[in-house]
Amino acid sequence: MTNIHPTAIVDPKAQLAPDVTVGPYCVVGADVKLDEGVVLHSHVVVEGRTSVGARTQIYPFASIGHAPQDLKFRGEPSRLEIGTDNLIREHVTMNPGTEGGGMLTRVGNHCAFLTASHVGHDSIVGNHVVFSNNVMLAGHCKIDDYVIFGGGAALHQFGRVGKHAFIGGMSAVENDVIPYGLAVGNRAHLMGLNLVGLKRRGFTREQIGAMRGAYTALFADEGTLRERVEKVAARFADQPDVMEIVNFIRSESDRAICMPRSERTA
Repeated sequence: MTNIHPTAIVDPKAQLAPDVTVGPYCVVGADVKLDEGVVLHSHVVVEGRTSVGARTQIYPFASIGHAPQDLKFRGEPSRLEIGTDNLIREHVTMNPGTEGGGMLTRVGNHCAFLTASHVGHDSIVGNHVVFSNNVMLAGHCKIDDYVIFGGGAALHQFGRVGKHAFIGGMSAVENDVIPYGLAVGNRAHLMGLNLVGLKRRGFTREQIGAMRGAYTALFADEGTLRERVEKVAARFADQPDVMEIVNFIRSESDRAICMPRSERTA
């Protein structure tokens, strides 16, 4: 049965699965849905049109689903969707979407949001993503699967980070980071591929070798970036991991591509 501490305030209209735990001094709003096995440890506030997936744990003083930090927000019925098996630590903030951004903020499954990290309005976060302490994700961002942010990193609004990328601690990221990339610095620049992460996740020597060859070709001095992308696409057409990078660069975006510091941008 649902375990609700006597000091918690749970709106009778909220939808709670039978085995949800709501700890001391938590507040759960009327439009909230908590799936099976969700745990609110204590002093957690979940408000707005927010759904929290199964077995997600939320720690003290997290603020989930309150109005987005957007001065254009006028109370539109936007949503925040949080997937399954997530870890949301102390003082984390997550905001719902806005009319100007699709009305939805979405977080995937098996993610970890460490102390005081922030997910801005209208952002889409994939699966197995890690936000270290104090990571700041602005509005309208898109984070693909298996991305890791080091402590204190920040991503500009409308920014994108491709799958398996690593963002170094304290980095200020203004531009899109390619899949498998390693970006560091203020302002952030590419330092190469996230080789440690790729090896940990079981990518083969052949896969990594192809990505390294593609990276070298993409960020060479000759020609424009567009020309280099087309050459890499033709050369590595049978390599899905390389084509992930190619398609990421080809995709429309509000931001430029994060480049190596030693190379000119095209």
